[in-house]
Amino acid sequence: MTDIRGADDWQPTATIETLRARAQLMAKIRAFFAARDVLEVETPILGHGGSTDPHLDSLALEAITPDGHERLWLQTSPEFHMKRLLAVGSGPIFQLARSFRDGEVGRRHNIEFTMLEWYRPGLSLAGLIDECDALIRHVLPIDPGPLRQRRYRDLFRETLDVDPFTTSLAILRQRGAEIGGLSMTDADRDGCLDLLMSFAIEPLLGREGIDVVVDYPASQAALARKHRDPEDGAEVASRFEIYLHGIELANGYDELTDAAEQAVRFADDNRQRQALGKPTVDIDHRLVAALESGMPPASGVALGVDRLIQLALMKDSIAEVMAFPTPRC
Repeated sequence: MTDIRGADDWQPTATIETLRARAQLMAKIRAFFAARDVLEVETPILGHGGSTDPHLDSLALEAITPDGHERLWLQTSPEFHMKRLLAVGSGPIFQLARSFRDGEVGRRHNIEFTMLEWYRPGLSLAGLIDECDALIRHVLPIDPGPLRQRRYRDLFRETLDVDPFTTSLAILRQRGAEIGGLSMTDADRDGCLDLLMSFAIEPLLGREGIDVVVDYPASQAALARKHRDPEDGAEVASRFEIYLHGIELANGYDELTDAAEQAVRFADDNRQRQALGKPTVDIDHRLVAALESGMPPASGVALGVDRLIQLALMKDSIAEVMAFPTPRC
């Protein structure tokens, strides 16, 4: 077999100057939390359970453990382990964690990446949004502009003239074809909404400041609580996403603490995975046990560090702020 790789593909994609700047920004992040007395923790990148989210693909490996040959999952975020710490009384915690998602490679994606995740027991979702805003402004070298909240439902109405909660699946698929030739023939409802959000709405967000999108469909609650939309009583997810310059930076939840509900959602996720032709993922039963023991009410958020650093250093892709992205690892 002929090796067609270039002679210089051993070199980093980020300059040493950029890597120094990255290290300084990582120190700023740690200083932000130290000033707020938030404990830095480290948790495993391997777990007996993986993310069951139908729209994420986890990586697994076979390992020899005291119990013999076992399948372990590379974590898509440190969420499950960090919630187990919350359940034993850790108080507010944060982590800069290596995370893994299969198939995600591009200008804003890498299979292995750095996730900043933190949890605030007793803090409201509104309070966490304010803290995210403060962190982003702490890291960026220039003022990103005002913060504004946008309802998920309103964004679809204004941009695509559809109601994501009530419009039929057939019309959602049709709108995808009309706006950019998106092929969504086999996509389920949430798959269609994700594609429409990614290709038609996200590029418009965060162009004049920091946009916070709230009140996602209940079917996209993941590990968040739910509440009622005051407009018509429709159930919506108690979560938010933050965008700047068309880039999704963070995803926050009013965290689900009901163990029985969490177990039901895990099982539902795996049924959806099977319907989509994807393999099922081992459920993290230790997380369910932690919730049963009594995890305190908390808000939590995951933020893509590589993307934030890309914006702070005004680079075109996350590869420019990483030493060895997946193609060169």
